[in-house]
Amino acid sequence: MAPRLPRPGRRRTARAGAAAAAVLALLMWWLLPQGGGPSPSGRISVATGVPTGVYAKYGDLLKRDLAQDLPALEVRLRRSEGSLDNLRQLTSGRVDFTLATADAVAMYRDSRQPGAERLRACARLYDDYMQLVVRKDSPVKSTRDLKGLRVGVGADSSGVQLITKRLLKAAGLDFEKDITPVRVGIDRMPGLLDKGELDAFFWSGGLPTNAVQSLGRRLPIRLVQLGDLIGPLHALGEEARFYRAAMMPADAYPELRATQVVKTIAVANLLVTVDDTDADLTESITRTVIKSRDRIGVRVHAAQKVDLRTAIFTNPLPLHAGARRYYVSVKP
Repeated sequence: MAPRLPRPGRRRTARAGAAAAAVLALLMWWLLPQGGGPSPSGRISVATGVPTGVYAKYGDLLKRDLAQDLPALEVRLRRSEGSLDNLRQLTSGRVDFTLATADAVAMYRDSRQPGAERLRACARLYDDYMQLVVRKDSPVKSTRDLKGLRVGVGADSSGVQLITKRLLKAAGLDFEKDITPVRVGIDRMPGLLDKGELDAFFWSGGLPTNAVQSLGRRLPIRLVQLGDLIGPLHALGEEARFYRAAMMPADAYPELRATQVVKTIAVANLLVTVDDTDADLTESITRTVIKSRDRIGVRVHAAQKVDLRTAIFTNPLPLHAGARRYYVSVKP
């Protein structure tokens, strides 16, 4: 007689059922958005920058990636004059997220602007490089040579103008008396230089910036070094604490046919929101920002610098609770 096989006992059946339930739970988790909950829905607004600047281009591409990752979320982009304008739009409730340079955020907080205490960061993004653009045959070799000239300094609510004022101060020049400041943005400055209505202009942005590229294709221009101002700039004290020495590679703008690196200064960009923004939404937005680095980086080279290891260094702002939750979830 063949031996009788033992029938599975209750414990064994229970273990099998538990295992099946665990597999089902794992499958359900895998099918959910990575935040573990339902995908955020509704509508948000994001302030970017002037149409020809890097902020605007970055915002356009990020919107596409958010549409893929968060299909139930409608993202509207709002143009602006730059970092300070962005922060005002954010704290007044006109937008939910924005981009701003670390120095502009610090000034906004230090001067106790309305809503400044509510600002929170999602991520440190890429660095902006300060660029002083002149015609190739211009005699200007340093910021000090701008005395008596017509200089594009950025719009009044821009981070460009904030840095420009500090650079001129470091160079021993008075913003109002020693130059003729032309208070327009990167959407107009290249055209004015091309028409001979400007002698130089300052711009702070990622590399490369479309407007500078386009100008270089139709007009011989060059970038003026700013490296000689690093010491005097830092001597200004706390207001200059977010600036670091940097170098623009010779091939940053192939159109310029430069043969040497250009010494300059750089400042970090932050993705910013406010403290009461929904934590699940902020976690999801932060996740897409980090994930989209390579896709956006193909079109906005500066975005290739977005890095999970450095994204959490958002001084002078603390991380938003939702952003912090994302970084904890991906911590090795």
